[in-house]
Amino acid sequence: MPLVNDHYLTLAAGYFFPEIGRRVNSFAAEHPDLAPRIIRCGVGDVTEPLPPAAIAAMHAGVEELAHRETFQGYGPATGHAFVREAIVAAEWAPRGIDIAPDEIFLSDGSKPDASAFVEILASGTPAKGGNRIAVCDPVYPAYVDNNVMQGNTGPAIQGGGYEGLTYLAGTPENGFVPEPPRTPVDVVYLCFPNNPTGAMITRPQLERWVRWALEHDALLCYDAAYESYVRDPVLPRSVFEIPGAERCAIEFRSFSKNGGFTGVRAGYTVVPKAVEGRTRSGERVPLHRLWTRRWSTCSNGVSWPVQRAVAALCTPEGQAQMAGLVDFYMGNARILREACVAQGLRTWGGEHAPYVWVECPGGMASWDAFDLLLSRAQLVVTPGAGFGRHGEGFFRISAFNSRANVEEAGRRLGVLQLVAAK
Repeated sequence: MPLVNDHYLTLAAGYFFPEIGRRVNSFAAEHPDLAPRIIRCGVGDVTEPLPPAAIAAMHAGVEELAHRETFQGYGPATGHAFVREAIVAAEWAPRGIDIAPDEIFLSDGSKPDASAFVEILASGTPAKGGNRIAVCDPVYPAYVDNNVMQGNTGPAIQGGGYEGLTYLAGTPENGFVPEPPRTPVDVVYLCFPNNPTGAMITRPQLERWVRWALEHDALLCYDAAYESYVRDPVLPRSVFEIPGAERCAIEFRSFSKNGGFTGVRAGYTVVPKAVEGRTRSGERVPLHRLWTRRWSTCSNGVSWPVQRAVAALCTPEGQAQMAGLVDFYMGNARILREACVAQGLRTWGGEHAPYVWVECPGGMASWDAFDLLLSRAQLVVTPGAGFGRHGEGFFRISAFNSRANVEEAGRRLGVLQLVAAK
C-alpha cells in the first residue's frame, strides 16, 4: 500500500470554493421553486463571451492542426517564442519595463503557477529549516493551502490559520494593505489589486515592500491577476514598475479575468534572471534556472490554439477588446459598490478591482450572512471567513455576472439591513 502525503491531512477542511458550491446546490435541491432565482456573485468566474480576436485565432489554430503542412506538435514547455515576444510588446514595452521574452513562462493560469512555484523552494516548516513564509490576511486560500500541502506549515490553529506561517493583518484601519513584517521572513505573497478585499496598493507602499525585500533578502511573490482593473494611472500595475524589484520579486499574471479565459486557461509568470534563492550551504542560485528546469520536466506547455489566442489578445485589436470586457465588469462593480453604500453597508473595493468587500451589519458572522442572503434573497456571496481570521465579519461580492443580475443583486442586498435592524 502506498504512503500518502500526510501534509494533505493537515488541511483544515475542503477547499473553500467547492464548499460554497455544495451549500448552494444543497439549497437548490431542497427548494426547487427558488432555484431559478439564485444569482451567483460568489466565485469570481467570468460570464461574457471571449473577445472576437481570441475566437478567430483559436479557430485558425484548430484549422492549422487539421493539415500536415501547418500541424503543430510539442512546443517549448515555457511557450512559443512568438507568443512571449507578443506579451512583451503588448504588456511590458509600452510601460518601459525591461522584461525579456525568456523571462516569461506561459502556463494554464496564475493559480496553478502560484501553486507550483513552491516546488522550487525548500520544503519544511521554519523550525525544520524551511522558509519563513508570510501571507496577507485576508488571503486568497490557494497561497496557504499549497504551502500546507508542501509541508511548509504546522497544524491548523483553532479559529483559523496554521502554525509556522506569518500572517500580515489587513484591516479597515490600514485599508487592507499590510506593512512589511517586523519579524524576518523569506517569502511573502502579495496580491494587488487584492483578492478578496478589492484593495489597491499605492506606489509608495509598494516601494516600501520592494525596499524591505531587498534589505532582508526576501522574495516577493506578487499576484497581479487583476492588474487590468486598475483605473488610476498613478497606481502601480506591476511590481516591476518599482526599481530593484527585478532582484527580489516574481509576478503571476492571468488572462482569465481580462480576456475571459477562465474556461480556456492561460496565464504566465515573470521570473527575472536576476532574482535568486540560496541553498542551505549558502550558494546563491537563479530562480529562473530552477523554474525553467521545473517546466521542462513537468509540462509540455499550453495548447497550440490557446497560444494563438494569447498572441491575438496582444494585438491592438485584442487589447481593445479586453479593455471593453474589463470596462463592462467594472461597471458591474460600480453598481454593486453604490448599492452597498446606499444601503448603509460599510464597503471597500469595487474601484480598482472586480470585487466589493462588505462588512456584515450588526456584528453578523460571515457564514451567517452567506446563509441569510442565500435563503432570504437567493443571492450567493463569498463569506470572508474563508479568506482567513481577518476575513471574519465580511463578505465578498463578485462583479462577474450579467448587468441585469448585478442590478438585481444590488437590490436584494437590502435583506441584510432588514435583519440587522431587528
